[in-house]
Amino acid sequence: MRFLFTLLLMLATTATAVAERRVALVIADDDYRLVRKLSNPVNDGEAMEAALKKLGFEVVLETNRDLRRMRRALDDFREDAKGADVALVYFSGHGVEISGDNRLLPVDADASSLDQLEKTSLPLEEVRDAVAATAKVGLIVLDACRSDPFSGTSGDGRGATSLIKDLVDKVKPGLGRIGKAENILFAFSAAPGETAADGSGANSPFTAALTKYLGTEGLEIRSVLTLVQQEVYDLSRGKQLPYVENGLPKLFFASAAKEQLPERERLLLAMADVTPEMRGAVERVASDADMPLAPLYGALISTDNSHLSGESLDARLREAADAFVKVRDDMKTLAADDPTVTALRRQAEEQLSLGAFDGARVILAKAADIDNVSRNTLKSKFVSRTLSEAATRFLSGGAARASLDYATAIKDYETVLSLYGEAGQTSLSLEQADRQSRTLEELGILYTTVGNVEAAGRAFTALLANLEQRASQETDPSVKRDLAIGHIKLANIKMAQGDLSASLQNYEAARDMLQDLTAKVRDKKDWLGDLAMANDKIGNVLATQGDVGAAAQAYQQSLAIKQQLAEAEPNSVYLLRDLTITYDEIGDLARTAGQLDGAQTAFEESLRIRLALAENKPDDPRHQHAVSVSYTRIGDVLRERGDAAGALDAYNKSQGIAEALVRRDSNNTDLKRDLSVGYAKIGKAYSDQKDWPLALDSFQQALATARDLAAIDPGNTDWQRDLSVCLEQVAEVLREQGDAIGALQNYQDSLAIADRLAKLDPANSNWQRDMSITLQKIGYLETDRRHFEGSKAAFEASLAIAQKLTQSDPDNAIWQIDLARAYVAYAYVARDPKAALTKALKLTLELDRTGRLAPGDKFMIKYLRNLLAHSNARKK
Repeated sequence: MRFLFTLLLMLATTATAVAERRVALVIADDDYRLVRKLSNPVNDGEAMEAALKKLGFEVVLETNRDLRRMRRALDDFREDAKGADVALVYFSGHGVEISGDNRLLPVDADASSLDQLEKTSLPLEEVRDAVAATAKVGLIVLDACRSDPFSGTSGDGRGATSLIKDLVDKVKPGLGRIGKAENILFAFSAAPGETAADGSGANSPFTAALTKYLGTEGLEIRSVLTLVQQEVYDLSRGKQLPYVENGLPKLFFASAAKEQLPERERLLLAMADVTPEMRGAVERVASDADMPLAPLYGALISTDNSHLSGESLDARLREAADAFVKVRDDMKTLAADDPTVTALRRQAEEQLSLGAFDGARVILAKAADIDNVSRNTLKSKFVSRTLSEAATRFLSGGAARASLDYATAIKDYETVLSLYGEAGQTSLSLEQADRQSRTLEELGILYTTVGNVEAAGRAFTALLANLEQRASQETDPSVKRDLAIGHIKLANIKMAQGDLSASLQNYEAARDMLQDLTAKVRDKKDWLGDLAMANDKIGNVLATQGDVGAAAQAYQQSLAIKQQLAEAEPNSVYLLRDLTITYDEIGDLARTAGQLDGAQTAFEESLRIRLALAENKPDDPRHQHAVSVSYTRIGDVLRERGDAAGALDAYNKSQGIAEALVRRDSNNTDLKRDLSVGYAKIGKAYSDQKDWPLALDSFQQALATARDLAAIDPGNTDWQRDLSVCLEQVAEVLREQGDAIGALQNYQDSLAIADRLAKLDPANSNWQRDMSITLQKIGYLETDRRHFEGSKAAFEASLAIAQKLTQSDPDNAIWQIDLARAYVAYAYVARDPKAALTKALKLTLELDRTGRLAPGDKFMIKYLRNLLAHSNARKK
C-alpha cells in the first residue's frame, strides 16, 4: 500500500523531496536513415524530460539511437536504476506491429524485407522486461503509432502501413493490443491498429497533452491518462484516441480533486464516461457541423439526457451544434472599439471551442462590465458603450444557448433587448438592427423550448413588428425573407394555442411573401425550401380543419418545390429526407380521404428514397427507423385494401428493423413504443386471416411492452392510449375464441383509460373516437351475453359520439364509416332498426360513389342491403 500512496503523490505534486526513487528513460528517434523521417520526436523527448524532472524523476534522454545503442541504453537503465520504486520508459518515434509483435524502430531500421525489419527493430517485450526488472511499479509510454514509415518523405504520423509487397499481410499500422502485465501500465498514443499524428507544432498531440496534464495536482496516473486520452480525442475531432492497458494495483482519487479541477479538465474526465452510442452521435453531429467535439460533449453532459430517444438526442445535439456555430461566427466577426473588450471576446471564443462554457461566460462578463462602467462614467460614450455591451451580452447568451442552458440564455437575451432599448432604435446600425431581430427570434425559440408559449408569442409578435419596420426602411430582400419566417414562427405558436384561423393567416402571409421573393431572387435555394415549408404548414392547418382538397393542393405545391431542390442536389440527405416527409403527408391525407391508390403511391415513393438513404449509411439508426415507418404505412394501406398477406409481409419487414434498433438501444422508450405498435399491426394482419392463436400471441407481446411503458410514466397520454388499444386487441381475439368474460374485462379496462383521457381533453377527436369504438365493442359483447340493458346503453353512447365527430368533419371518410358502423350496432337495440340500417347504407353508398370507401369495407353495401331485405321480409 505504501507504493500506491507513493505513486499518487508522485503525480499529484511537484515536490521533489520524497523518499521514493523515481527513474525514467526517454528515447526519441526522428532522424531515420532508411524510412521516413519525423519532425517532432526529439522535441517530444525533451518536453518529457523537462516534465518528468519537475516531478522528481531521474531522467536519461537518448536521441536518434540505432538498435545497438537503444539496447545498450535499456541495459544501462536496468543496471543503474535497479531497485527504484517507480520506473518509466518513454519512446517517441516510429512503431510497427509485425505478425502480432509490437516493435519500436531505431534510426537504422531496415524495411527492405520482413526478415530485415524484424532484425533491425526492438521488440516491445524487451522494454517490458527491463522495466519489470528495474522497479516494483512501471510505466511504459509510447508515442510510436505514427503512420507509414515506409512511404518516403510523405505522411504525417507515427504508425506503420507497409508499401513493400511481402510486408503487406504481416505489418499492420500502429501498434497492436497487448495483454495486461502485473504492476506495469502501458499507454499508447493511439488505439490498437490505429495511427497517431506527428503534429504540426513543436510536439505531437499525444506528448503535448501528456506533458500538459502529467503534473495535475490531486490526480493519480490513470486519471491523468484519461485527461490525455480525451484531450487528444477532442483536438483530433475523434480521429485519434490513446490506448491504456493498466496492470497497476488499484489507486484512488484524492478526495476533492475532481471538484477542484478547471472546467476543461472536468469535461475531459466526464467525456470518458459517455456511452459508445452517445460518442458516435456526438462525432456524427460535430462532423456535419464542422466543429470541435468538446462543446457538444459539454452540452450533452450538462443536461439530463437519460430519458431521450436516439432521435431526440440527435436533435438536442444538433440544436447545440447550431447554437455553437452561430456564436462562434459572431465571436470571430464582432469587434469592439475598446481593444481590451475585443481581446476578451477572443479569449472567450477559445474557451468556448474547448467546451468551457462557464469560462467563456466569465470572460464575456468581464468584457460587458468594462462597457457598463464606461457608459455610466463617460456619458459622451453612452450609446456606443451600451451597444458594445449589448453585443457582448448577445455573445454570452449564445454561449449559454450552445450549452443548452436555456434559463441563462433567456436572461442574457432579455438584457440585450433592454440595452438596445436604452440606446434607442435610431442609434442602431444595420448590423445592430439585425442582431436585435436575432435576439427576439432566439427568445421566441427558447421560450417555446421551455414551454412558455405566451412569452414565445410575445417575442415573435415583437419580432414581426421589428422586421416590418426594417422591411419598410431597408432594401435588402433578406429582411423580407426574415419577415416571412417570422410569420411562420408566430403561426406555429398560434397553432399550439389552438387558434387555427390566426395561424393560417400567418402561414399564408409567409407563403405570399416567399412566392414574391423567390420569383424575383432565383438563386436562393434556401428560400425555396422556406416556401415549401410554408405550404406544408398550410396543408397541416387545412387538414386539421377538414378541408381535404385544399390541403392536398398545398402539399402538392410543396412537393413540386422539394422535387426541384432534390433534383438540383441529388446527394443532399437533408433534401431527400424532407421530400419523404411531404410524400408521407400526401399519403396520410389521401388515406384519410379514402383514396388508397394515391396513398400507396405516395408511401411507396417515400420508401424508395428512404431505402436508398439507409443503403448509403447502414449504421445510421435514423435512416433505418424511417424505413421501418414507411413499411408500416404501406402495410396499413394494404390492410385497408383487403390484402392481409401483403400487409403482414410489410409489417414483418418493419418489425425486423424495429427489433434490431431496440437491441442496439435497449433504453430507448420511443423505439420500444414502435415495437409495441408493430406487434399490434402484425396481430391485426393475422386477425384478418382468422389465425387467432398467432394474432393473440402478437397482441399479447404488444400489450406486455405497452404495460411496461405505461408504468414508467403514468402521465404520458400517448402511452396510456397505447395500453388502452392493446387491451382491446387482446379482448377481440379472446371474444373470437369464446372467452367472453376475459374479453369484457379487457374492454372495461380499456374504456376506463379512454374515458379518463377523453375527460382530460374533450376536444381531442382521436380520444373521442376511441370511446365510441370501445363502447360499440362492449355493446356487441353484452349482446352476445344477452345483457341487453348493457348493450343498449353502450350502443347509444357510441352512436352519440360518432354523430358528433362526423358533424365536425363531414369529409373525413374514416369517421363516416365509423358512423355507419355505429348505426348498424344501434339497430340491434333501436325501436326502428330499419331507419338505423337505412342511414348506414346511405352513408356507405355515398362513400362508395365518391371513391372513398376502402375495399375492406365494400362488403358493407351487400351486408346492409341483406339486413334491410330481411327486415322488410319480417314485417310482411
